Amino acid sequence: MTDARTLRVYAEQADTYAAVFDGDIPQDLIDFADLLAPGGQVLDLGCGPGGMAAWLAARGFDVTAWDAAPEMVALAARHAGVTAQRHSFDALTATAAYDGLWASFSLLHARRADLPDLITRMARATRPGGAVYIAMKTGTGEGRDALGRHYAYVTEAELTFWMKEAGLTVTTIRHGHGKGLARTDDPYVTVTARA
Repeated sequence: MTDARTLRVYAEQADTYAAVFDGDIPQDLIDFADLLAPGGQVLDLGCGPGGMAAWLAARGFDVTAWDAAPEMVALAARHAGVTAQRHSFDALTATAAYDGLWASFSLLHARRADLPDLITRMARATRPGGAVYIAMKTGTGEGRDALGRHYAYVTEAELTFWMKEAGLTVTTIRHGHGKGLARTDDPYVTVTARA
């Protein structure tokens, strides 16, 4: 499930990515934290430089942060309270291990065909009553951005269907536009659900 070209971009741009995005704490993260049991275990799946994981850790959560790019893992490991590990998405095999799973614009680097299974893995890894958050760029198909990163695009209907099929109860859906590392203004959807 790991795309070599995508990992190469993150290896080359890790410091730039961290400088631009590491301190960006979206309202969605604050709302997600409000759903979690105090001191709960959280997995940041595709953590990048670890800023969001660090924010959660500073609020008393037990945070594990995964990324497939070793350069991102090294950046995430610098943050106090964050256990940063190098893993790809398919390493998620746990059952009822986390109170929350946070996947902010990370699953979009998986193959589209793998998304239903990945979301099922996320649901299985979440304890009953826990929260799952997924943010994806919207659209159809797959492709590469101007930097060469692989993207899988989804519609709101697809994403919510896969989450419901995985046994999750969707609670919040939000749409927006934003600029990522490639600096293009892209539409996205975020979905929060309960296990």
